Amino acid sequence: MTMEELKGKTTDELHKLLADLKKEQFNLRFQKAAGELSATGRFRAIRKDVARIMTQLRNIRAKAA
Repeated sequence: MTMEELKGKTTDELHKLLADLKKEQFNLRFQKAAGELSATGRFRAIRKDVARIMTQLRNIRAKAA
């Protein structure tokens, strides 16, 4: 997910994406604990996507203020 993709989304869409990524991250933690995790690189990708979404949300809030 790139910043360009995020710039066209509304705050509601960004919040939904953020919640979905948090759920996926939670599920990956359970898979890791159970020893079933195969895609360890997904942890890093999710963290970066979460950071991008939060940055975009902060930018939207800053423009509104």
